[in-house]
Amino acid sequence: MEPIQLTTLFIFLVTIVLVIVRWVDSVVAAMVGVVVMVMLGSMTEEEAFTFVDWNVIAILVSIWLIAGYFGKTGIPEYLGELTLNISKGNVPLFVTLIGGLSGFISMFIDNVVVVLMLAPVVFHIRKLYRFEATGAILFIGLCSNFMGTALLLGDLPPQMLHSVSGIEFLGFIWHSGRPSSFIILTLTYLVVVAYFFFKFRASPMAAVSMDPARLTTEAEPVSHIKNPRFATVVCVGFLLTIVAMALREHLGVKLGYIAFAGALTLVLTFEIFGKAWRLDPPDLEGMLAELDWKAIGFYVALFALVGGLENTHILEIVADWLVPFIEQSLLLGVSVLYWVSAPIVGVVEHDAYILTLLYVIRDLGETSNLDPWPLYWALVWSGTLGSNLTIAGAPALYVALSLGEKEDASKWSLRRFLSFSVPYVLISLVVCYVLMVLIWVLPFM
Repeated sequence: MEPIQLTTLFIFLVTIVLVIVRWVDSVVAAMVGVVVMVMLGSMTEEEAFTFVDWNVIAILVSIWLIAGYFGKTGIPEYLGELTLNISKGNVPLFVTLIGGLSGFISMFIDNVVVVLMLAPVVFHIRKLYRFEATGAILFIGLCSNFMGTALLLGDLPPQMLHSVSGIEFLGFIWHSGRPSSFIILTLTYLVVVAYFFFKFRASPMAAVSMDPARLTTEAEPVSHIKNPRFATVVCVGFLLTIVAMALREHLGVKLGYIAFAGALTLVLTFEIFGKAWRLDPPDLEGMLAELDWKAIGFYVALFALVGGLENTHILEIVADWLVPFIEQSLLLGVSVLYWVSAPIVGVVEHDAYILTLLYVIRDLGETSNLDPWPLYWALVWSGTLGSNLTIAGAPALYVALSLGEKEDASKWSLRRFLSFSVPYVLISLVVCYVLMVLIWVLPFM
């Protein structure tokens, strides 16, 4: 490697380590890494700006804003109450259902937002019936981090895959004449959730009983949804935005533009018709303040950092290392990529890793005439599922663990945390790998 390549790689690795250990703020560490790369010649300041995929940033900000309004409608609380009624006093079933629900919600809403939306629901039930909240909230965090890659909207990796490969919304359901992310991850998810239901049944959680007289079986949506007009407008706006994003290929505009237009239309509706329709929407300034701007700043820096690697051709070196495995056998190449990626993203922020390797796979497909899709799916699926191993790999787990420990006023040991995360990760990885090989590897060999 040339000196500039070694320097760039060193800066990148040091930056990622600082992001993981959090000796300084993660956003500060990432931004400093970009500045140092520019100062040392890995890229110019103009190149650093252009390396950022502003289309993805627009998607994140817009969807987070719409999701923020959705969280104010009262619908999450109503869904939690409905789940409680369906469980009929069975705490393991209640926790399993609310966790399972969080996974499907996360297909459209950021996983951290899902945890924040559903945590108050669990806390409310926990205070009534006195079961430990941390395990339930952690299960929600694991589930919400699972299904975010099933569709294009929920998490950053599928949006980065769209940016790199050009895959559209419907491609996450059916691609290249075969089932893709949504179907394969849903099947895997159902197996994992079923396992945890039996795990909860064998835990102290099963000894907790709910008084049937206290179940709010007569609860109506209006008991939680204080303003049905506001909730209707938000849901319609959210649904129309999702439909428009699904039809992006026919509309001929960027996904970021569609998401931004959806969020702007919703805001304008509140501004123009808020009083006339008695919507009583939350203040826009407050909604914007609730957005995770630190996360946005981190993602901006992340794109620039990976751009520095690409600009100095380091990604080509990584590609050259992978080529022999893939040329020897597609099954071998996919397996190496899958099982090496999973533990790495368990301790490394997985967005940076996935974005880096997506570019590597793209370049491999262009230079070696290989179909990149088995590799794309292997990377995205293992990169998402493996990130559930520790709080370093998934911010949603950090948020969930913090909320649960604060509610219970007690700390979980690492061993206890791993008793949840390790089986969750292992089962999901094994089931997904088998489905991936059968559907996406063997037919291409």
